[in-house]
Amino acid sequence: MTPKYIDIHAHVNFKAFDTDRDEVIRRALDNDTWVINVGTQADTSKKAVEIANQYEEGVYAIIGLHPIHTGASYHDEKELGEGGKEFTSRGEFFDKEIYRELLKNKKANKKIVGIGECGLDYYRCTPESVAKQKKDFISQIELANEFNKPLMLHIRNNPEYKTKNAYKDSLEILKKCLKVHPARMGWARGDVHFFAGTLEEAKSFVDFGFTLSFTGVITFTHDYDEIIKNTPLDMIMSETDSPYVSPVPYRGKRNEPSYVREVVKKIAEIKNLTENEVALAIMSNAKRVFTF
Repeated sequence: MTPKYIDIHAHVNFKAFDTDRDEVIRRALDNDTWVINVGTQADTSKKAVEIANQYEEGVYAIIGLHPIHTGASYHDEKELGEGGKEFTSRGEFFDKEIYRELLKNKKANKKIVGIGECGLDYYRCTPESVAKQKKDFISQIELANEFNKPLMLHIRNNPEYKTKNAYKDSLEILKKCLKVHPARMGWARGDVHFFAGTLEEAKSFVDFGFTLSFTGVITFTHDYDEIIKNTPLDMIMSETDSPYVSPVPYRGKRNEPSYVREVVKKIAEIKNLTENEVALAIMSNAKRVFTF
């Protein structure tokens, strides 16, 4: 059965949901919402697959290495908890074999609908870390090519770096490395998660065949209105990025997939369309990109 809503980028695989994970997922499913949990490194990727395999329908996984985790010392209690600090302090390299083994499992492969979240994050970086991010990004593109999976992109600029642009650099790498499989019918499939670039950058990714997804941030700022207005509906996705950035009226609370409806409602308002029209279009977009 096709649901009405989909959260294409959640992190119910994070420590923040350890005490009530199944309850959160059941609440989403009961509220006509499907969920894609996204990995950020090896352990959270494996957890996303494990969770997806527990449900017959409506819960999927994306596996990969977040660019932040290619460097040392990054730690987020919501992601790994208190005990994860020692683990993340050394950083992680993209071990293609770990992810390849997950994809080779027939049961898991059906539930793994993409590679990521991968890309470039210039918010906290050095020349050395940027080089490592690019290397691991290319490795994940290669894995996506090998298994014909779409990409879930994480791209973030640093306003202090006037001469560096993560969106432009990411697109340059994609154009050079991403192969278009015949089954994709000319689409370089993937999504730019939590898009926060310019209108020009949005058009560049859309023209290349990537959808743009938006979070609950759009419910309390107008910063993204023009991009949403000017992006074709068939190139827009909805996400929560839970447990972060809860939408109105849930600000201040832990975010969860069932709240993605608020994102859909806001997109509909900005584009002067009905909620139902937008929800149907986004579900169609998700099926096209992630092929579940």
